[in-house]
Amino acid sequence: MNTSAEKGNRSAGPVVRTVLGDLDPADLGVCDAHDHLFLRSPQMPGQELADPGAAAAELAAFRAAGGAAVVQWTPYGMGRGAAELPGLARESGVTIVAATGLHQAVHYLPEVLERVRADLAGVFVAELTEGIGTTGVPAGMIKVAGGFHGLDRHARYTMAAAAEAHHATGAAIGIHLELGTGALDVLDLLCGELGVAPDRVILGHLNRSPDLVVHRMAAEAGAYLAFDGPSRAHHATDWRLPDALAALADAGFGDRILLGGDTTTAAARSVNGGPGMPHLLRRHRQRLQLALGEDLVTQFLTANPARAFAAHWGRHPHTTG
Repeated sequence: MNTSAEKGNRSAGPVVRTVLGDLDPADLGVCDAHDHLFLRSPQMPGQELADPGAAAAELAAFRAAGGAAVVQWTPYGMGRGAAELPGLARESGVTIVAATGLHQAVHYLPEVLERVRADLAGVFVAELTEGIGTTGVPAGMIKVAGGFHGLDRHARYTMAAAAEAHHATGAAIGIHLELGTGALDVLDLLCGELGVAPDRVILGHLNRSPDLVVHRMAAEAGAYLAFDGPSRAHHATDWRLPDALAALADAGFGDRILLGGDTTTAAARSVNGGPGMPHLLRRHRQRLQLALGEDLVTQFLTANPARAFAAHWGRHPHTTG
């Protein structure tokens, strides 16, 4: 870990807010732009990511494969393991960015939603500027979620709170797109109605809906497009990804593309026999380099996430002790 992150970066330029403090984007390195070290949900009983030892082993495997940074998109109330993240970052040498935000309503007990509903934007801002809970560990991005080909009342409410927090802090907003759908509805709301600059929006899971027209329209709007996670049986298969990325790059949008692993269950971790975080830099990167060239794939993994997650923070740079 670059020690400038632990001390806090006080330059006038944009910085990436990590769990150890603010980091010069040039120091981010090869980045898994969407993944999870810790995660729990009532929708996935028995599949929790809750073991710090397993998280450490996964980070070590990712580092050994050439990885330097991971952005954990686990939002409020889903077992982020915030207190564990600084130690994991120091021990592994991998930069970690944590998230605030709120997922779809189905991932929470009603009493949890009721507790945060009064001032959701305030919760997001506090976690971005003061730290998550009592840990003092700062979030460095906001994660919210859409629905399948649409936005329900909960999604609109959480996105409005995310937009308010973004305007107060500058933080990027990452969007879980259900099965990769609804990207244009999200942009209409966040950018059209709520005034968020498109280049502050990261649309996740677009690999799950390989609609090249929608991808092109989202890129033309100025958003970042995240293609994150190896396919499962009910998702679009990986063999279509090179064509989707080539179409975007050929149209001049290679600077909009992010890549991630999105490990969401213990069984999916590489240390448990799944693809896990290293898959992104082993087979996934290799396939994409053969199809697209090494320079372009390196851009997806380094320069693009460095821009996407950096911000001119609205409050003083956060420093973790």
